Amino acid sequence: METTKITFILTDNMLATGTVLPMEMLHTASLASARRDKKASPRLEIRTASIDAAVPQGPHGFTWQPELSLEQARDSDIIYLPALWRNPRPTLQRSQPLIQWLRECHQQGAILCAVSTGCCFMAEAGLLDGRVATTHWHYFDQFQKDYPNVDLKRQHFITQAGRVYCAASVNSLADLTVHFIGRFLDRSLASHVERHFSHEIRRSYESMAYYEDADHPHPDEQIVQVQMWLRDNYARNITMSTLAKRFDMSTRTLNRRFKSATGSTPLAYLRRTRINTAKDLLKTSNLSIAEIAERTGYQDTTYFTELFKSQLDTTPSDYRSTVRAKLFRTS
Repeated sequence: METTKITFILTDNMLATGTVLPMEMLHTASLASARRDKKASPRLEIRTASIDAAVPQGPHGFTWQPELSLEQARDSDIIYLPALWRNPRPTLQRSQPLIQWLRECHQQGAILCAVSTGCCFMAEAGLLDGRVATTHWHYFDQFQKDYPNVDLKRQHFITQAGRVYCAASVNSLADLTVHFIGRFLDRSLASHVERHFSHEIRRSYESMAYYEDADHPHPDEQIVQVQMWLRDNYARNITMSTLAKRFDMSTRTLNRRFKSATGSTPLAYLRRTRINTAKDLLKTSNLSIAEIAERTGYQDTTYFTELFKSQLDTTPSDYRSTVRAKLFRTS
């Protein structure tokens, strides 16, 4: 079982609450997993990082020694960004190395999640342009003014746009963390953590989050988990038989339930996810076509090009030329 590396970013002026709570939840899940299977290697690696491993200055005088610098944390699978005390602008202006690092980690496939005004880090990095987001209710108007290209969802406490997640409050971040535990460990451990950290009955993440790509919403939560897993692991060599086995279904049952819930087969969904990721990389990165093919799960560049052309009626190279011409054209 692969280890998931989870990095909590520490910054000046951060509010510790939005970091300590999900960290303790994840540690609890990791310990419970280890007790269940004592011979297994740790499945979660939880660490802290900051710009140059510097100790951040908190608004209430606490100190927290980071374990890593940003450079040492480039292998992160999940990155948590903290909420900021009061006006986030001064901290954002001093955090340009972090903002550039977030862009690079996102290109490499990391999942990013932020709470409250910490969502501004992702907005500053341009990772929310044309995408859905939320933030703390008190900062809605200023956020909309500072980031007019972001589709702000004021009525939602959690938003998901590809591999970028926003949580409006600490409680909603806790719900998101339970969701991550279910995805990267298993649902029984997620339920265990939820019972210990949240005594009241809460709505599930799947029912309360706003999905950017939820073009076919449905109530089958197990198929939602399959969709999430495919979005996280599209770069792997995935067969439908191993996918079905992972979710304790036969291949026939998986295909039937997936198509009933989403309107497409798991294979078609996987291909669409890969092509959409390739489109994003062609638009925003300088990776070669071969590198993009490999990052989206295709070792054969020729096959990737043929598949891309069959889906979009243009080659990857021509697509890149077209979208970049639109990006840089002046009016």
